[in-house]
Amino acid sequence: MTTSQTGTLDIEVVSDVVCPFCFIGARRLQMALAATPELPSEVTYRPFLLSPTARTEGEDLRDHLKRKYGNPEPMFRRVEAVARESGITLDFSKIRRMSSTLRAHTLLRHALSRGTQGALAMALFEAYFSDGRDVGAMDVLVDLGQKHGFEERELVTLLETPVELEATRREAGEAAAAGVTGVPFFVLGRRFAVQGAQPLEVFVRALAEARRPVETTEPA
Repeated sequence: MTTSQTGTLDIEVVSDVVCPFCFIGARRLQMALAATPELPSEVTYRPFLLSPTARTEGEDLRDHLKRKYGNPEPMFRRVEAVARESGITLDFSKIRRMSSTLRAHTLLRHALSRGTQGALAMALFEAYFSDGRDVGAMDVLVDLGQKHGFEERELVTLLETPVELEATRREAGEAAAAGVTGVPFFVLGRRFAVQGAQPLEVFVRALAEARRPVETTEPA
């Protein structure tokens, strides 16, 4: 089964909004889909927490990366160069915080039913990587949420409700339990997977394969 009952190809994107390769991969998926507009698809973003124990206020990005990898500056330059190949301007000089993304993913969960999830996901990526905004901060999330179908009062309530935050954490844990150990991770038509920010042509081929009808054997 490769498509939903409406004839669209279901695509799930497991990602985190502070993962640069998730941003790059999501943009390349968009480009691949734009190349075949006659074949409808429905994209759903699923949460993954790169730092599941991160404090709500986040922490200094460079301190965080130095503890894990050493000096992050050469890595920043490499990632910025890869992003430029897909028309994305990443500017790590503006990014100072390693944000907690639990609230951002909670907002994305609720944006799905409003039809604004995809646009909001890209807005979160751009806010963090292009503008250097702290996507864990309440004021930033309220600002972005209001531009994608939410009222200010409901945003504050939603993003401060422990039950909602725990539901997001639980969904993120389901991805890890299913074997997703790194992001981005794309599931196409419930039967094809693409791991990582693959080149555009890989996404184009994967979409073609996922849309190919499943061959069945007639009973004797």
